[in-house]
Amino acid sequence: MSMHPFWVGFGDIHEQPGNIRLIPELADAAGVIVSGDLTNRGRSEAAHRVLNQILSINPKIYAQIGNMDYPEVEHVLETQGMNIHARGLNLGDGVGLMGVGYSTPTPFGTPAEVSDEQLAQWLEQAHAPVRNLPHLLLVAHTPPFDTAADKVNGTLSVGSHAVRTFIEKVQPEVCLTGHIHESQAETRLGKTLVINPGPLSGGGYALIRLTDQGLRAQLRNIDQVTS
Repeated sequence: MSMHPFWVGFGDIHEQPGNIRLIPELADAAGVIVSGDLTNRGRSEAAHRVLNQILSINPKIYAQIGNMDYPEVEHVLETQGMNIHARGLNLGDGVGLMGVGYSTPTPFGTPAEVSDEQLAQWLEQAHAPVRNLPHLLLVAHTPPFDTAADKVNGTLSVGSHAVRTFIEKVQPEVCLTGHIHESQAETRLGKTLVINPGPLSGGGYALIRLTDQGLRAQLRNIDQVTS
């Protein structure tokens, strides 16, 4: 691994992986982080199609299911050694990666919804193995409540109180999130940089880099970097 590794993060693929091959940094990244919603109420076969698109460019995937993925998609991630949901992983160089997938309840009855209390338990479970590492990257499919990353119709906050409380308490350097398609955002919650790239079909992704000053991240758009 280089002195300054970087990772590419995105989510809300919804079985539309076409833009994956257009991300210029993908092949050289230390890993590809998928925040959730590989499929659109899809199952194993749909998940494999998406994962194979990424694997054809970069062999290292860290992923978790979102609310639009059936639980068997999590089994696919588990068997391939990619699952980060409710896990904390040491990426080396003092970087801890922790993930919490699924989502809080929605009006749409999607396949993988849980209570905010369950998210809170998973956050603590995922944090435990990486709590002593100096750099922390949180991947939460559901964005923190009442931020620029969780707005529906520009005003209504539909994010997770548990995710917000965790960020306020722990202050990870970066939180990669998603779920709310119309809330593409790069915002701060205390010292934590929160990035919602929006759905992959819209061209958004995050570039997360370890620097001498810690983890840094920026919201990128395929149209901007390929034009």
